[in-house]
Amino acid sequence: MTALAAYLALFLAAFLAATIVPAQSEAVLVGLILADNQPLLLLLLVATAGNVLGSVVNWLLGRFIEHFRDRPWFPVSPEKLSRAEAWYRRFGVWSLLLSWVPIIGDPLTVVAGVLKTPFLTFLALVTLAKAGRYIALAVVTLGVIG
Repeated sequence: MTALAAYLALFLAAFLAATIVPAQSEAVLVGLILADNQPLLLLLLVATAGNVLGSVVNWLLGRFIEHFRDRPWFPVSPEKLSRAEAWYRRFGVWSLLLSWVPIIGDPLTVVAGVLKTPFLTFLALVTLAKAGRYIALAVVTLGVIG
């Protein structure tokens, strides 16, 4: 696999993992870390950028098409959206630090758009959360701790 193909695969996996498409970016990142063919920092930056961009798509969906939330094609089920809204209202923007968590993270990023969270606040918190997850995964993968 060429370096460009590896970075593209990682970016796409990370992007899709942050959207409604069921995808896993962790396995791709771990595989690339273990292959030891690309610089770790660059892998972390590519994964984070893809995952954050996917979350930005969710924020935009929430921000601009919230009035379509009852349509069957809306990316988040009404139940998940209601739970995420309740969580978000209870804990505020800081709940975006959980945007990396499977199942609840994606709806939280949609709700942030629905509730009109300022974009720069959203971007900072989501980037911190997503980067933190990938850094922790790299640390565990490399056995730096333990």
